Amino acid sequence: MPKQQHTPKRDCVRVVPLATPELAKRVATPQSAQLVYNNGPLIASVQVFGIFWGTEWQQATLAGMIPEVNQFFDYILTSPLIDQLAEYSVPQYSIQHGKRAGSVALPTPDVPKTVDDSAIQKMIQQQISAGKLPSATPDLLYFVFLPSGVTVTQGGSASCKAFCGYHDAIGKDVFYAVMPFPDCSGCSSGLSNLDALTVTASHELCEAITDPVPGDGWYDNQNGEIGDICAWQTKKVGAYTVQKEWSNQAGRCV
Repeated sequence: MPKQQHTPKRDCVRVVPLATPELAKRVATPQSAQLVYNNGPLIASVQVFGIFWGTEWQQATLAGMIPEVNQFFDYILTSPLIDQLAEYSVPQYSIQHGKRAGSVALPTPDVPKTVDDSAIQKMIQQQISAGKLPSATPDLLYFVFLPSGVTVTQGGSASCKAFCGYHDAIGKDVFYAVMPFPDCSGCSSGLSNLDALTVTASHELCEAITDPVPGDGWYDNQNGEIGDICAWQTKKVGAYTVQKEWSNQAGRCV
């Protein structure tokens, strides 16, 4: 497949933007969207490991969400949402069903009220070294969930001001996604907390599978990654609300 010239990785769109009327107008009719493969890695059979960081996840108001999020991944990783990504398989990476590799509630080190992406990367690496997280593999995707009241900063932007979630890579072989709690209307879009999280998580899950090192996998220079083109366009898969994703074959969000 042809290699697409793209901007440096750190400039590649990889966030869930705020749900705004302006965004809705922009993504309603994406202009000539076409994802192109840039010869980088894909995640063939994703193994999701959930990290619920902060003491708040052990308190009654949030503790009940952990099994709900785990159940979401148990279902969605073998669902039609993953099936539709098969069109982006390449000879060296055949995209198939995945599974949830586990989860952990991580009260220490305590998460500050404002935490930068660099600190999240450091936490992941430290917890791997301490044996509290499984070692990275080509299929492993760490999902970091932050509690209510915590602001995440990344690339000079902040959650609930510019984005609702993102994914990235540490180096080129440790893949992770970050899920700030949907504390604002731009990240909840009128949905329940769980539905808002599953919409954002599905967006980042599909992007991480098809473009784990942002800009090196399937990417569109004008429109970004598979989820960016369809941001906040939702559908039901089973009992769960997820985001639609761009299909090159269909030429639309599906």
